[in-house]
Amino acid sequence: MIINRKKDLVVLTDKSAVGDLYDRHVPRLLSICLRYTGNREDAEDVLHNGFIKIIKNIGRFNTRNDHSMEAWMKKIIVNTALNHLRDHKKEKFFLSLDGDYSGMQIAEEAPEEAFNGLKVSKDELIKMVCDLPTGYRTVFNLYVMEGYSHKQIAKLLGCSENTSKSQLSKARAFLRKQLEFYKENER
Repeated sequence: MIINRKKDLVVLTDKSAVGDLYDRHVPRLLSICLRYTGNREDAEDVLHNGFIKIIKNIGRFNTRNDHSMEAWMKKIIVNTALNHLRDHKKEKFFLSLDGDYSGMQIAEEAPEEAFNGLKVSKDELIKMVCDLPTGYRTVFNLYVMEGYSHKQIAKLLGCSENTSKSQLSKARAFLRKQLEFYKENER
């Protein structure tokens, strides 16, 4: 990738540099999009829109102020995913759960690693997160995966800190139930 550094601002000087940037980062960025949207079609839309924002704003990336280009791009992708969720609400964003987990589908792949004494592959864990209702999944991703505080999440999502905490608690309970369901059907 060809990068020209003027006063520590990154500027792409070659069209192939955009392709190199895309090829290098798209797998990680797509996985972030999948975690937020829960399906590949929406994830690809978010990735496309987010990458356009990255390219348009690449000149604003400052190597002194921003930790790394990947972290900067990740932040843009997360914000694009949050905007997508707000703009495309197909279900009520914050949900309460009735405890019926009978409709859950768990991938039947060979276990790769242990998780609390239960062998679950990384793909299965990601699928479980993707199967969370939108509000649970969003708060879980922001808190657990991105390291945001409940105060930051509340500000981003326009809800109270208590709602953020509640959604996280419900997400964890939902995941526990999924793991129990998986364990029962593992035999």
